[in-house]
Amino acid sequence: MKKYISLIAVLALLSSCGRGDRGQLVGAEGKKWNPEKPYGMTLVPGGAFIMGKSDDDMADQKNAPTKTVTVRSFYMDETEITNAEYRQFVEYVKDSIIRVRLAIMAEDMGETPGNGGIGEYAFADSEEGEMTPYEEYMLNTYGKGGPTDDYENRRLNKNIDIEWDTQDYPDTYYAEVMDSMYIPMDEVYNGQRTIDVDKLKFKYSWMDVQEAARAQGNRSDYIQTEEIEIYPDTTVWIRDFNYSYNEPMHNDYFWHSAFDDYPVVGVSWKQARAFTQWRTIYHNVYRRAKGDHNVPSYRLPTEAEWEYAARGGLQGGTYPWGGPYTKNDRGCFMANFKPLRGDYAADQALYTVEAKSYDPNDYGLYNMSGNVSEWVNSSYDPSSYEYMSSMNPTVNNMQDMRKVVRGGSWKDVAYFLQVSSRDYEYADSARSYIGFRTVQDYLGTDVTLNQSN
Repeated sequence: MKKYISLIAVLALLSSCGRGDRGQLVGAEGKKWNPEKPYGMTLVPGGAFIMGKSDDDMADQKNAPTKTVTVRSFYMDETEITNAEYRQFVEYVKDSIIRVRLAIMAEDMGETPGNGGIGEYAFADSEEGEMTPYEEYMLNTYGKGGPTDDYENRRLNKNIDIEWDTQDYPDTYYAEVMDSMYIPMDEVYNGQRTIDVDKLKFKYSWMDVQEAARAQGNRSDYIQTEEIEIYPDTTVWIRDFNYSYNEPMHNDYFWHSAFDDYPVVGVSWKQARAFTQWRTIYHNVYRRAKGDHNVPSYRLPTEAEWEYAARGGLQGGTYPWGGPYTKNDRGCFMANFKPLRGDYAADQALYTVEAKSYDPNDYGLYNMSGNVSEWVNSSYDPSSYEYMSSMNPTVNNMQDMRKVVRGGSWKDVAYFLQVSSRDYEYADSARSYIGFRTVQDYLGTDVTLNQSN
């Protein structure tokens, strides 16, 4: 009996030595985390500032009284999201939808890889032995997804390119799937048959953490699933301006490479929010494949974050460059806006300009005033400054469709370019003068404005 006790003691000692903690409380070891500045973003150091109208409220809106607030550090896009960047989102969604439809058709027809036809696009787990135990369990337990047959628990074959040229379609099954993605033949004119953009929908889930934390209810009650049509509304160039010829912008602005570096417009608040969800997923899929931590979610900035970033560290400035004038000492306009009545070209631009135009503010952010107004993650309430918190303030009621837009645009007068001016649009509306940029929370040793100077 004593031998057994001695053996147990030795094993316990060896086990303790193997841990290397000598029996002390050293904390569970996690993955190493090094803050990584996302591509195209800049770090905005946290700090306090006076939010609201420090100058006279010339429009007498009385919706932005001064209030001292503090915001934490965050990364922000140096520029508004461009057409090229938003097209990456559109192309991803289009590619995913087509691959799912091809895989479903291959499975329905019993086609498998090796025949050179649609079987090459079959689900990557369709052959026996190709499914991991986890994939097999998920498929057997939760099925193909939901009533929409989105096949969430199946693995797509992304090693084969999609054929877009009709001459290269491998078989009639493939042609049938591709035909379903285009506008009907009776809607074709001038020989151009284009993708039916109404079918480009992005599905994602999110949790209302604020409400869940307060209500302390069942977690599943606060998880929402949304499916959003993500293609920009190009008709805004015509609908926003009656008795005006803007067809060239309607036809070419979003898709033509000449406008790659211009800010995307015609995107609603809901679409902008969907973009941030996709950007988070897209980045994290890459990082998980490398065994790295997930990154904090990309999102729209709160109203306080946007104004703090727009000020660029200047307390009481009227514009991102300080002010109070919209011209510099050489007589050149500092932003893209409507400086004179009816004269949109006085600042050398008729519509939008490239996202990285004019001088950036002291945080390295371009066009925080002018060019396009920007969606923020806040609902519009004229009195919200009176009751919002002074620490990381935000007022965003998901049932309130009025969402704040900031910064003014190419068609606005100088008042809306002021960093403290507030305006709003409805969340499901799109305009030819509203775009957006995204932010990401900063994790690590806190960075403040005083430390950065």
